Amino acid sequence: MQEQSNQPAAESRAVRLDSFGGPGVLDVREIPTPQAGPGQVRVRVTAAGLNPMDWFMTADADTAARFGLSLPTGFGTDYAGVVDQVGEGVTGFAPGDRVFGGALSRAVADFVVIDPAGEIAANETHHTPDGVDDRTAATLTIAGRTASAALAVVDPGPGDTVLIGGAAGGVGVFAVQLARIAGARVIGTGSATSADFLRDLGAEPVAYGDGLIDRVRALAPGGVTAALDLHGTDTVHTARELGVPDGRICTIAGQVDGVQAANGANAAPGALEEIARLVAAGELRVPIAASFPIEQIRPAAELQAGRHVKGKLVIDL
Repeated sequence: MQEQSNQPAAESRAVRLDSFGGPGVLDVREIPTPQAGPGQVRVRVTAAGLNPMDWFMTADADTAARFGLSLPTGFGTDYAGVVDQVGEGVTGFAPGDRVFGGALSRAVADFVVIDPAGEIAANETHHTPDGVDDRTAATLTIAGRTASAALAVVDPGPGDTVLIGGAAGGVGVFAVQLARIAGARVIGTGSATSADFLRDLGAEPVAYGDGLIDRVRALAPGGVTAALDLHGTDTVHTARELGVPDGRICTIAGQVDGVQAANGANAAPGALEEIARLVAAGELRVPIAASFPIEQIRPAAELQAGRHVKGKLVIDL
């Protein structure tokens, strides 16, 4: 028997795509409000965080198929909100619980239905700790999982100097802070305009582009011991030139022979809950660059796709 705190309207808003492509194919539609079945919970979404993955996997049919998506489909994966309906057999969640998690390519909607026992990345829900607001909670799942998985590959600690390429981006803000919490020194690449932003996160900024190797050598004459490339492959090649062994280099957005790639699905059990705990304790912060109402999903997605956002973007619902 379903438990629910109130009965929502028969229809509710969701971003939908009837064709694959860029931000111009995103539309806000009225759709039948989904219902929680056995083993499921329904969440009234209050905020949805955007990630490069969102527009990447809906850009064309071949990529979408790799993620199991078919038309029509939704958009966005990170969400936060409140449980408002609980299906038969669910334990651990009740109407009124504040939650966050992932709903693969369907999070930008008034409601999402999740299988909390499925333990599948991007189809999950977790209790939001006291002290973490919904906008922040809506940024944690994809970027937090990805940063945790990438750092697990290189295992930074005291005595390490870690070079992080793309350090001001959505994954970078987590990776920089988690590496610092682990005791490592962090050098973060970014544009000249991101230098103060990176310093605030705890990284020593260095401008990417021609001459990067010399600039890093000047900052770290004792050498670099590990590296994360969060943008492409340029940081991998820089790290190799600086003598970092392949076993202590990781990528998330490019493939290089001999270098391990990581994604959020590889994150260790409990990694996301630990990140939420660090946020609640004030030990990790998530800079939110901008928030948009759902009606402005197209300009929000365009801004995200430009790859120059410092921190995270959030859709308010």
